[in-house]
Amino acid sequence: MSDEYADPSGNTEAFRAFQTAPPPAADQPSRLPLIIGVAAAAVVVVVVGLWLLV
Repeated sequence: MSDEYADPSGNTEAFRAFQTAPPPAADQPSRLPLIIGVAAAAVVVVVVGLWLLV
């Protein structure tokens, strides 16, 4: 059986690349609720403004 696992410490160049690799980025929270809230607030402002003009 062949060993397909490559140990990064076995090669200096591979180990340096492994050691200095940036940590994985955290997932950003969804902005959808913010967009929906801003859109709803804009609709309310427009409706109130039209109601005051009438």
